[in-house]
Amino acid sequence: MEIQNIVDLITSTDSSDNEFEPQVRRPRVFKERRNYLLTMNNEEFKKRFRLSKNAVVHIIDQIRDKIAHRTDRNNAVSPENQVFLTLRFYALGTIYQAVGDFVGVSTATAGRIIPRVTHEIAKMRKDIIRMPSTQEEINQAKLNFFSIAKFPRVIGVIDCTHVKILSPGGDNAEIFRNRKGYFSINVQIVAGADLKIKNIVARWPGSAHDSNIFSNSRIRAQFEDNMFGDALLLGDSGFHWSKQLYDDNFK
Repeated sequence: MEIQNIVDLITSTDSSDNEFEPQVRRPRVFKERRNYLLTMNNEEFKKRFRLSKNAVVHIIDQIRDKIAHRTDRNNAVSPENQVFLTLRFYALGTIYQAVGDFVGVSTATAGRIIPRVTHEIAKMRKDIIRMPSTQEEINQAKLNFFSIAKFPRVIGVIDCTHVKILSPGGDNAEIFRNRKGYFSINVQIVAGADLKIKNIVARWPGSAHDSNIFSNSRIRAQFEDNMFGDALLLGDSGFHWSKQLYDDNFK
C-alpha cells in the first residue's frame, strides 16, 4: 500500500474509534468526614480509637497548631480528622486505604497525614512519659503504691512486653524472633500506681532478655546514681539483675 493511501485511511477513520482520544477526567469526589467526638458515645469511641474522648481532645489541643492547614482550600483535612485517622491506624495496624475510608480521605492523603501526626505525638513524650523527679513526686509515688497493697518504697512496676512485627529482613532478621517463635520488639515499660507509663524503652529485638534490656537502660543508671533515694522498682524474676542492684545498695 502506498504511503498516501495509508495517510488517507488514517485521516478518514471516525474519531470515536481513535484509541488515542484523550480520556475525560473524572470529577473529584469528596468523601464524608465525621467528627467522631460528636457522633459516638464514650464507649463506642474508646472501642474504635483505644483512648477516651478526653485523652484525644488533649492530644488534638496539644498539636493542633502543628498539623492544621493554613486554609480550607481543596477540602483540607481538619486536625480532628487527622488525629482520628492516625489513632485508627494504630488501633487496627491495617493498610492506609482501610483507615482512609473510615475517616474519608484517599490512600495517598492517609500516607502523608499518619507519619506527620505520629511525629508530633512522639514529640509530646518528654512532657507525658517521665519518672517522678522531685522529692515530693517520689514521696507521692511511694504513698500511691503503699495505699494499694501496703508495699513500701515502690515508685514503679517494671516488665517487658513483646510487640509483634513483620520480619525486618536482612542478615539480622532472626534476632527479632522471640522465644515464642514470632518476630517482635521487646519493649520495657515502667508504670505508676495510676497505670500511666513513666518510662519506656522500645528499641530491643525480640530475642533480647528482659534483664539485659534493664541492665543497659538509663533507668538502671538513674537508680545506681541514687536519683530516687531508697525507692524501688517492683518486677518479676526476669529482672534478676535488678535484684542484685538492690542487694548491693540497700541491704
